[in-house]
Amino acid sequence: MYIDGVFSGGGIKGFALIGALQAIEERGLLFRQLAGTSAGAVIAAFIVAGYTSHEIFNIMNETELEDLLDERRTFLPSGLTKWFCLYWRLGLYKGEKLEKWLECKLKERGIHTFADLPHHSLRIIASDLTNGKIMVLPDDLPQYGISPHTFSVAKAIRMSCSLPYFFEPVKLKSPKAGASIVVDGGVLSNFPMWLFDSDTRPKVRPVLGIKLNPKEEEREKNHIKNAIDLFGALFETMKDAHDARHISTRHEKNIIFLPVNQVLLTEFQLSEEKKLELIELGKEQTCRFLEQWSC
Repeated sequence: MYIDGVFSGGGIKGFALIGALQAIEERGLLFRQLAGTSAGAVIAAFIVAGYTSHEIFNIMNETELEDLLDERRTFLPSGLTKWFCLYWRLGLYKGEKLEKWLECKLKERGIHTFADLPHHSLRIIASDLTNGKIMVLPDDLPQYGISPHTFSVAKAIRMSCSLPYFFEPVKLKSPKAGASIVVDGGVLSNFPMWLFDSDTRPKVRPVLGIKLNPKEEEREKNHIKNAIDLFGALFETMKDAHDARHISTRHEKNIIFLPVNQVLLTEFQLSEEKKLELIELGKEQTCRFLEQWSC
């Protein structure tokens, strides 16, 4: 049976999405259209490219995740370099290696630009901070005077993965809007289920969402004791508030909640044991959900 799917962002926690995909494949469900943010955009793009859960696991397992972190080289001491990058470059890592890696994996399946994908088969969320709005890629590219047919899918994913202060933002230059600073889609919409199922956009097929968070009533409260706690709570609230208003009782029955709390978003030094734990958690929770899901 064909369904549409939404994968949430969550950085390295995204390994749990691979386990969820394994369970979905075993159930015989096939995706027709997909949407995702950040890590969810990576998984969604690989699925649209034709990779199976087993192949995605092999890709992620053979990749040294730390190699994707490309620091800028300067003559300054390392501590000063980091502050320099944060102040002037707005991020610790360039993000170019991540984009090249994505480009390589998608190229193996003949995918370069959105012209290589069926219409609406993949939509990716990013955040345009210059203009203060959510970007849906490739749908919104014409507003910037850019043709989706010439725009790199790998660059769109990189835009969605540009976690503020961690990866440098992408500077999108366009003839209509000038230069726009674009960061992680999770800043404005970490779980874009509204693309397929809303009051103004009735769903065409069953929609299944996979979210890297516990249910709202099961989530721990933020404990704010200092400025760092405040920033963390601020970012978490921004990331989830927009989507939380959309997730109602009507939608909850179609969402798999994966309570991944034991791993940080940016834990690129993840051990093999933790990777497997995340994958197993995703598979177990999804199997349990699908046993009672009536689509």
